[in-house]
Amino acid sequence: MAATYSLRTLHHHQHSSSFKRLSTPPPPPPPSSFFLKSPSSSTSTTNTLSSLSSTTTFSLPSSTTSTTTSHAISFDTLQHHLSNQNFRQADEETRRLLILLAGEAAQKRGYVFFSEVQFISRNDLKAIDELWKKHSNNKFGYSVQKRQWQKVKKDFTKLFLKLGWMKKLDTEIEQYNYRAFPDEFIWELNDETPEGHLPLTNALRGTQLFNSILSHPAFEGQEEEAETGENGGVTVRDGTTKPLSNKFFKPNYSF
Repeated sequence: MAATYSLRTLHHHQHSSSFKRLSTPPPPPPPSSFFLKSPSSSTSTTNTLSSLSSTTTFSLPSSTTSTTTSHAISFDTLQHHLSNQNFRQADEETRRLLILLAGEAAQKRGYVFFSEVQFISRNDLKAIDELWKKHSNNKFGYSVQKRQWQKVKKDFTKLFLKLGWMKKLDTEIEQYNYRAFPDEFIWELNDETPEGHLPLTNALRGTQLFNSILSHPAFEGQEEEAETGENGGVTVRDGTTKPLSNKFFKPNYSF
């Protein structure tokens, strides 16, 4: 009986211990299972990422469109400066507009290459020119400058002198120099202001940019005079024309 009781007791004890082990909660999962999310958590994370993605996507195109699409660029600031005769500010705004209209490369660089002028639409460049002419009694503007350019048979040296961008030096040899920016340029409209004096175009890197602007389709249709020779050259006392060089040009401004 004692032996039987002992066996029953042992069996009962083992059964009870097994039951208790089965009833004990399983240990926590290993650290690697930390990345497994429940369906609700996964959905929440997905929604959050989707929300962030949509927010970023919304903010980027707004700035990109406003700087690369001509339809999003306003000429109101230019008109405001011109209507108030603030020609210095209008000149800076014109330069800013050309950079925006020329495309992303010009925007990143901060200035326009002559090869990028072709990307500026005819309507946009013509609109800028019309504003300058309107608020200067047809004395300023690119089309006014082109007319002067044609009068001197597209000689940029003569053109710069005619526009008042260069001055003759008081030397024994006939020499010229660019005017110092901004103090030596004229920022007001009066009888002494040369026709076509504004807006300015930087010729520090050569005349190709100015040539591209004046040759733009926006200004086609203007009566052209006969062309002789190529751009660049200074007429000296013996009547000959020599190419531009540092002897005659001393660039000392940037606009």
